[in-house]
Amino acid sequence: MIYPPYLKVGDKIAIVSPAGKVNPEIVKHGAERLREEGFEVEIGEHAFTETGIFAGTDVERAGDMQKALDDGSVKAIIFARGGYGSLRTQQLLDWSNFMQQPKWLVGFSDITVFHAFLYQRGIASVHGVMPAFFDQNGVPSESFRLTIDLLKGKTPWFKEANHPLNRNGEASGKLIGGNLSIVYSLRGTPLDLSPEGNILFIEDLSEYHYHLDRMMMNLKTSGVLEQLKGLVVGHFSDMKDGDTAYGKEAAEIIREAVDDYDYPVMFGFPAGHVMPNYPLIMGAQIQLSVGEKESRLNFQL
Repeated sequence: MIYPPYLKVGDKIAIVSPAGKVNPEIVKHGAERLREEGFEVEIGEHAFTETGIFAGTDVERAGDMQKALDDGSVKAIIFARGGYGSLRTQQLLDWSNFMQQPKWLVGFSDITVFHAFLYQRGIASVHGVMPAFFDQNGVPSESFRLTIDLLKGKTPWFKEANHPLNRNGEASGKLIGGNLSIVYSLRGTPLDLSPEGNILFIEDLSEYHYHLDRMMMNLKTSGVLEQLKGLVVGHFSDMKDGDTAYGKEAAEIIREAVDDYDYPVMFGFPAGHVMPNYPLIMGAQIQLSVGEKESRLNFQL
């Protein structure tokens, strides 16, 4: 796995919008937060453009991202937001210059598309906060602080309290995954999961419980779940029932899907669509330890 160079004060960060349309004020404020950290910030030309639900046309979004990928002075790309549209953008990109000079890509949700693409090519990326998550109660959030520290080269490690549905054990493997709906949508494409011997991280937002079960059953019946070394479950926020209650909560649905296996399962990892949203290095080798009183997730870089 290739790790892009870490950032130092004075480096340039690009903010681009590859998917859903954005709130310009949130992004501008996020750019100021980055400048306060000592970085130069460049916002994509079409970052605030609106075309339906998208931040501009596919060509405009891809053009901004292509410029950031090709610009050797840009040391990291932080996405303005997720939403929907990254796969449409991805299909128009030429990554050849980036592969010669990799840089950190940071984001979550629909940005899982790019994490999947980079994993297939052996380049690490950051499942981390975007501008709407930079602040909490008017000050820089802990999640923002941890993400900036990571980009500067400080490897994070995490210790979390036990969850009643955890399955104890220890495992090591590369960290894959991201937003479950996006992982599910990439099944059967060149960006599909590579589960064998890896540890899967999943999170999601505003899905019906039966939709969640459908996605987990897809991963189970296709053999993905049985090939894993471990599972890390983040926030499943604002999940909902239809007119008829499903009868299980999100964590119960996920736990049932992996009951046939014996690898460690960690619930309640603080990453996803609500705070805290801690950074994860996708593609990195991790050590997962799930015990009676606490769980640990350590990166082995």
